[in-house]
Amino acid sequence: MIIALDFPTAERALSFLDQFPEDLHVTVKIGMELFYAAGPAIVKAVQERGHAIFLDLKLHDIPNTVEAAMRVIGQLGVTYTTVHAAGGHVMLAAAKRGLVAGAAAQGLPAPKLLAITQLTSTNQSILNADQQIKGTVQQSVVHYADLAKASNCDGVICSAQEVAAIHEAVGTDFLGITPGIRPQRAQADDQQRVMTPQAAAKAGSNGLVVGRPITQAADPVVAYQQIVKEWSGQ
Repeated sequence: MIIALDFPTAERALSFLDQFPEDLHVTVKIGMELFYAAGPAIVKAVQERGHAIFLDLKLHDIPNTVEAAMRVIGQLGVTYTTVHAAGGHVMLAAAKRGLVAGAAAQGLPAPKLLAITQLTSTNQSILNADQQIKGTVQQSVVHYADLAKASNCDGVICSAQEVAAIHEAVGTDFLGITPGIRPQRAQADDQQRVMTPQAAAKAGSNGLVVGRPITQAADPVVAYQQIVKEWSGQ
């Protein structure tokens, strides 16, 4: 379970986390909005509270730039980070090199490198008309997963609707981390390819990313615990 800390300021993010018991250590996603607002300091502040971090910056640039940026990220002590599979195999391999080198320089384990396949806001029309990619969303996602594994990534970010096909294509040891998770009765918001926690578990998701159903809940701790129960089949 990964809680998406999609807040505009460090103060709001930390205030949210302070609602959780001190002995309940969770994994949280720090995305572009929060990182651009607060910088590496928010990573340290969250780590000081005992939480693990998925730094979701979705790098996509020329290989040299991505490698240099990943070298910095590797020094932060995060658990997961992301890069766009659409950048191609040379960029993906460069990302992995930079991440490993940065972590090694600090004597840290290298973060897991996860490749973005197709965003969960992408549907068939967007894929074919806007991106000019032929075929189905699932075909595109599986192709990117195969590319990511061949480039030494540790897994992908995908919809839970595609994770079974990914594991069939590249093996179950390759992580499929799935956003677009919505409990029963929750709104889909701007997500197009969504799934409940129970269905995601059945499909073979290795981890869930959940934001608004927890962060906008009246009681975020209860909402988090309920989704964990649904995820674990309780």
